[in-house]
Amino acid sequence: MQIVTFIFALSLASMHVLAKNMRFIEVIPRSRFLSLGGGVSVAYVFIHILPELKEHQEYIEDTGFLLEYLEHHAYLLAMLGLVIFYVLERVAKESQKKNQQDTGHNKPRKAMFWLHISSFFFYNGLIGYLLIHRDSEGFINLIFYVVAMALHFIVVDYGLRTHYKDTYNQIGRWILSLAVMIGWGIGVLTEIPEAALALLFAFLSGGIILNVLKEELPEDRESNSWAFSFGAIGYVVLLLIVV
Repeated sequence: MQIVTFIFALSLASMHVLAKNMRFIEVIPRSRFLSLGGGVSVAYVFIHILPELKEHQEYIEDTGFLLEYLEHHAYLLAMLGLVIFYVLERVAKESQKKNQQDTGHNKPRKAMFWLHISSFFFYNGLIGYLLIHRDSEGFINLIFYVVAMALHFIVVDYGLRTHYKDTYNQIGRWILSLAVMIGWGIGVLTEIPEAALALLFAFLSGGIILNVLKEELPEDRESNSWAFSFGAIGYVVLLLIVV
């Protein structure tokens, strides 16, 4: 099965490499494909990832793993993931605005680029690592995970390229592609405790929700609510029927 997950990891990594050639998504109003992909990603989080947090939460409470004095460790990590990526997005926009005023370059400063890419390196690495975890949930679940994350990567890639332009095309997308393969490799070679995995899983779910909604909600994106709704509802129905 590791060969299968390796192929899937390569497929996910290729999303960042190839996304810049998808010219049809770089339009205003926002491409229906991006909105549909965002809907699928959110559907997967709410139908598959968040329900699993309850099981992980119970395990964490039983083992007393980390932050013993708090009741809802997994849910707090989900919120933390959302908050961290929200702050990064806001700081990037402020840096872009200030850099344009100071230098005329319409993109954030290089320090912000590396901070943003570092956070997504961890994010992508975790998604790659969880390929091994999803493998244990069955092949169908693995397929749904890969499809949802592939579409999510295209949405994320679009947002980062909008911010950093050529810098992202030349460096960032390759780093994020490599992160998926590194995460997969770590998953093959090591096995972290279930409680730690639960917390990482929770953090990822919050990050996915924020990274999708930040692309869909701004008015200047002119997002397609019908495509987003169709992606979310359609994927929910598919998950409920098949899994």
